Amino acid sequence: MGKNNLKKIRESLMLSKTELARQANVSPITINRIEKGMPCRMETQRKIILALGYKFSDRNKIFIQ
Repeated sequence: MGKNNLKKIRESLMLSKTELARQANVSPITINRIEKGMPCRMETQRKIILALGYKFSDRNKIFIQ
């Protein structure tokens, strides 16, 4: 299981799962799975991080390694 802060950060930005998914060009199901701790590809992480307005170098703030 991949630990992450995605839900907390997404909610702090007042984004719905659907809005984030649209901005990141991934499916809402993907966002849901990641928030539940399922793993995802690095490319998916990159899309989500950039959609949240972070730099890829900040990925450890969202996806805890």
